[in-house]
Amino acid sequence: MEFIRLDPTDTVVTATRALQVGVTIEGAETRALIPSGHKIATVDMAKGVPVCKYAQVIGYAAQDIAAGDHVHTHNVEFRATDVEYEFGSNLRPVAEATGDTFMGYRRENGSVGTRNYIAIVTSVNCSATAARMIAAHFTRDIMADYPNVDGVVAFVHGTGCGMADSGDGFEALQRVMWGYARHPNHAGVLMVGLGCEMNQIDWLLDAWGLKQGPLFQTMNIQSVAGLRKTVEKGIEKVAAMLPLADQAVRTQCPASELKVALQCGGSDAWSGITANPALGYATDLLVAQGGTGVLAETPEIYGAEHLLTARAADRETGERLLGLIHWWEDYTKRNNGSMDNNPSPGNKAGGLTTILEKSLGAAAKGGTTPLTGVYKYAEVVRARGFTFMDSPGYDPASVTGQIAGGCNLVCFTTGRGSAFGSKPAPTIKVATNTDMYTRMTEDMDVNAGAMLSDGVSLEEKGREIYEMFLRVASGEQTKSEAQGLGDYEFVPWQIGAVM
Repeated sequence: MEFIRLDPTDTVVTATRALQVGVTIEGAETRALIPSGHKIATVDMAKGVPVCKYAQVIGYAAQDIAAGDHVHTHNVEFRATDVEYEFGSNLRPVAEATGDTFMGYRRENGSVGTRNYIAIVTSVNCSATAARMIAAHFTRDIMADYPNVDGVVAFVHGTGCGMADSGDGFEALQRVMWGYARHPNHAGVLMVGLGCEMNQIDWLLDAWGLKQGPLFQTMNIQSVAGLRKTVEKGIEKVAAMLPLADQAVRTQCPASELKVALQCGGSDAWSGITANPALGYATDLLVAQGGTGVLAETPEIYGAEHLLTARAADRETGERLLGLIHWWEDYTKRNNGSMDNNPSPGNKAGGLTTILEKSLGAAAKGGTTPLTGVYKYAEVVRARGFTFMDSPGYDPASVTGQIAGGCNLVCFTTGRGSAFGSKPAPTIKVATNTDMYTRMTEDMDVNAGAMLSDGVSLEEKGREIYEMFLRVASGEQTKSEAQGLGDYEFVPWQIGAVM
């Protein structure tokens, strides 16, 4: 098979391998070299007419396009979305199921973790070095005495001061800090500040009702009297937490306690054909068990949002999603950008032409079930089922928000081969194509490319991903964990002016 047609109404097909000039595709001969994953026109298209894939508009002909032409950035232009939105017109709830379980850490507040870390969370960039020095003390030899603790991790960032003490940016950072302080994958938490920063730790404690105790401690460098003493005292505090954290044991928990961050990065043309639909099928299986899938990256559903509003459980939920879309349109405009600044150069090399095309493929990660909730960045996700969280398309910032919202697993699809991992929630990597999976077997956990290369069905690959959710949640190490990724991927979204 030399090409894939996704819908009878599409005006393009996708090449499954590189094609030379003169190859016959649906009655027309290719008129240029067509890279694998790129699009071929199957009909003549006059300048200005819509180009369709997934039975949706992915752009408009920037010039006359003949059947057999290579269809890509050189002859397709982006236009802002202009559709009539429907709410709740495509509700397809799955039949409820029970019985699937994993071995997780049941915390005192009832939440369930999939890992058992001690976290050092910083309030400001000025305390980042202290946090890293404290974490570095706890070497592999020391941690060998605490086999039930996955590690001591410093979550540091480059903001926390030079910002307003209210508004979107401040509130988002406070939500991130609270989310990591209360995350079920953390057995203990030490928060480290400087003392004079805008993002005061005491404000966070008061606002969110956090209380200090044996497994939750705070300190400021200025109060402790310097960096060296802060590091020494921090080491003492974490050392005292370790024996307590090591007492945690895994117990059988229902799959409904899983909250999975649905992510994609380094996408290619196969993302929306293999890995993302397979992850969507896995999400449907999880939702059937009462679990939660959290889609994010608002700029990367632009052009597909009408498909999600049609799945909204009620009009209010759909309107919240549209409110995010309008905010991003204004945000990019006032910063002299465009929603079509995404796709990236790597996405385009992989065959993606416009953000509309990328978004239609990215939205497939959310499966088919009703959209039950829409959340701010790093807001606690309380609804079960398929949900959405506002975030940038930048993977580290997006995943940071999802983890702060309570996600205890991350599933990340990639076509180009993103080197990504996360803590405290482990990342499962899904390759969209067999060529990349073969090159990067040390990085990829699942090969969704087998849906093309080996004829594996969507259902079979989706169930494979879902079953890996349960195994990884029970402690199986992912490829990104094995390589030590996750210590530098904590990136809170910095919104607003830096002053």
